Amino acid sequence: METVTDLLVAEDLQAYYRYGMSGWIRAVDGVSLHLREGEILGVAGESGCGKSTLAMVLASIARWPLCVRGGRLLVDGREVPLRVGQGDASHRGTMVSMMPQGAMNSLNPTQRVRDFVFDVLRSHDPTVTRQAAVQRARERLEKLQLPERVLDAYPHQLSGGMKQRVVAVISTLLNPRVLIADEPTSALDVSAQRALLALLAQLLVEGIIGGIILVTHELPILRNVASRTMIMYAGQVSETGPTEQVIFEPAHPYTRALMDATLVLESATKRQRIEGLEGSPPDLSRPPEGCRFHPRCPHASETCAESFPPTLQPGTDHTVACWWLADRLEPSRPGSGVTAVEP
Repeated sequence: METVTDLLVAEDLQAYYRYGMSGWIRAVDGVSLHLREGEILGVAGESGCGKSTLAMVLASIARWPLCVRGGRLLVDGREVPLRVGQGDASHRGTMVSMMPQGAMNSLNPTQRVRDFVFDVLRSHDPTVTRQAAVQRARERLEKLQLPERVLDAYPHQLSGGMKQRVVAVISTLLNPRVLIADEPTSALDVSAQRALLALLAQLLVEGIIGGIILVTHELPILRNVASRTMIMYAGQVSETGPTEQVIFEPAHPYTRALMDATLVLESATKRQRIEGLEGSPPDLSRPPEGCRFHPRCPHASETCAESFPPTLQPGTDHTVACWWLADRLEPSRPGSGVTAVEP
């Protein structure tokens, strides 16, 4: 998976929440992914599938009761600590930066934006002066064509969309190689969503950041901004591939079910019936054996309930973990065009 063009590589990440005296909730369980230079990678799935937990692990901000149990993370070929307090923390904000879920509420309501900027930069560099911090923010706002007046405003004086864009600017003041944006468009209207996504794209074009991992439950948004999309279910990866292919030609039954339950405003889908996804995600303190989607899957077989599915590569840059697909495409048959990916 790791190549010279990979900006970020994560291998076999495992992060569990502790509950009770001895229980563990397997929120991220064996997740591997890569992000290329200049790329936006979308991460999607139902609520509770592990998307936000994965974001915290990638940003190295996992704290108790979330425990990183294993895995490896590299950014620009440099290994980055996954645990808080493990090794040098200088990579936070420079190598990897996090734009948290509910970012509109991340600003301190009692501080002007300029004071909040100073506090954020000082936490990374205790020698920075207030004047230098504000000047850096002013130059960044000007470069991104955002009004400088927001520096003198309190959060309640800004619209929801403007607060979200200001948080995006603050999250990238240290020019991180990777920005992890967790549900950045939640609670925004369509115009504000468009403005924020345009800002994120501009951060890439201007070379301020190297790549973006965009976590969302809104699949149609990814079609407009993400070149690749990764679908998560119950703490694991179900399918990863080019966004257009994942959305319009999904290979995994779970991805198909997600799309059947999603309204896509296209002429070809005007008369499409929206189908709800039956059942509910499994209890990750006691996940089912085999494929974790099999209790809800209309194509499940005995094999699905007994063994973890193989990861197949049905197309270029497209991987799917599914027994049903393996049976249909017969990866061992010569000339099938489908190969099994080594675990």
